[in-house]
Amino acid sequence: MSVILTTLGIAAAAAAGTHITTEEPQALVAEQVTGRVVVIGPDAAASAREVRAAGGTVRAEVELINGVVAELPRGAELPGGYDVVPDRPVSFASEASTADPQRALVRETVGLASTGSEGAGVTVALVDTGVADVSDLAGRLDHIDVTGTGVGDDYGHGTYLAGVLAGSGESSDGRFQGVAPQARVLDVKVADGSGRTSLALVLEGLQQVWNTADQYGTKVVNLSLASGSPLPYQVDPLNQALRRLWHRGFTVVVASGNDGPTPGVVASPGNDPVLLTAGGLDDGFSASRADDTVAEFSGRGPTIQGVGKPDLVAPGVHVVGLRAPGSHVDVSFPRARVAADYVRGSGTSASAAVTSAAVATILADSPNLRPAQIKHLVTATAYQADALRTGAGAGGIDLQAALQMADSPKIRQFSPPVANVPGTPGQWRSVAIAIGNGDRKAAAAAWKQLSPEARAWVGRSWVKLDPVARAWVGRSWVTSSGDDEKVTSEEWAARAWVARAWVGDAWAARAWVGDDWAGRAWIGDDWAARAWVGDDWAGRAWIGEIWEGRAWVVSWR
Repeated sequence: MSVILTTLGIAAAAAAGTHITTEEPQALVAEQVTGRVVVIGPDAAASAREVRAAGGTVRAEVELINGVVAELPRGAELPGGYDVVPDRPVSFASEASTADPQRALVRETVGLASTGSEGAGVTVALVDTGVADVSDLAGRLDHIDVTGTGVGDDYGHGTYLAGVLAGSGESSDGRFQGVAPQARVLDVKVADGSGRTSLALVLEGLQQVWNTADQYGTKVVNLSLASGSPLPYQVDPLNQALRRLWHRGFTVVVASGNDGPTPGVVASPGNDPVLLTAGGLDDGFSASRADDTVAEFSGRGPTIQGVGKPDLVAPGVHVVGLRAPGSHVDVSFPRARVAADYVRGSGTSASAAVTSAAVATILADSPNLRPAQIKHLVTATAYQADALRTGAGAGGIDLQAALQMADSPKIRQFSPPVANVPGTPGQWRSVAIAIGNGDRKAAAAAWKQLSPEARAWVGRSWVKLDPVARAWVGRSWVTSSGDDEKVTSEEWAARAWVARAWVGDAWAARAWVGDDWAGRAWIGDDWAARAWVGDDWAGRAWIGEIWEGRAWVVSWR
């Protein structure tokens, strides 16, 4: 079985020291990518069939990206139209010193009373390291484990965030109550006891959120994880999976990362213009908003593609969450404990949890709001302070103001803006299909049907990409281009990327405004998550909490 070698195959082979030429079609064989991989094709069932036909084993089907998590044996071959993504494990270590707040101020900062009963009837999926069965979550916690290590939280990160989000405060007489203390938490465990996770495990976890939505009534997804992927958000598989959840009706909250204060450091998936990205707010140990600042560590935009991020900021400094007794964090950093059942940390993962809890509170009162309407609501009602004018997006989240405005016609009638892309959906779809099939003659013919304005727009869009991303995408395409012999490899790569990305992104949004994505057939489902180099998903993992001033160090193995 012979295929045009994809960028993934080239990158994997290069990493192994193998020389691959892109001038002629090559067989994609498992000497280049072996072991656990993500295989992406026209749909999940077809990907599973081809993996089994090649002698591989399917671990899980991931419909969100039309692929599977699988084990491929050495020498396996896959047909044209399939991409193989090497999986990469993640681990991180933590350090701590000492702290003990006089009282928690998160609820007051977002506009709530010190105790309350917010979030009833709403389930938030916490895709993280697991959640321990502790008394502050009693009766409101369900578990899904995709790691095979069993339910619970041997690391401590997920339990901490669950407390920030939905802790009842029972163990502290209400002193350390979460923002949505009546919300349910769906614990989706995607990491082991050392905190290690991977692209494959995260995708499996997100697929389980999709599969069990009706069973658990899940409406919000919290993912406090970031990657250093060089890919544009339009073709990054993690972004694609989360955005598909968004269009189905899940409000997806992600973190801006802890790489501030340097601008331009917001990474995938926080770089996605569709998702709700939370940065970190420092309340200055005061309930007054006048002295609020953007946390120094909070990731700031704009992104490399010019997207303004974060969308807003939420408390992320000295935030108290729940302790997982006997976990890595608990045993390694005992001085981070607050009282008997809590722990304090800082980071934009806490900010994401606060924001997810705010979304759950809004949905408890206004269950028919769509994700785009909720995002518009919380950004339109965000509060300002002198130090929040830069790096804070719309400002600090004001849950009280959002609740008061949720039923207004301005919110109920809101539809997200759509991209002004020249050309018609049918024209771009023809280009994308031809490129996806490797048919250069058909692609050249479809390209000629585009208007001069549309062709010029491709060039402008390509230039906006980061040079690393341009080089990454460009490696898939060769100088020869069928009937269009004068096209350079870079120009051809530009056409390929723009056609695939915008057909699946802007045109889908333009046609349906995201209201019924799950029920529609679209070319975006064919290319979503086509390209991901596991070796390039480097540098970031969970948005590490800063335990009493020292950041968790992330490493890749």
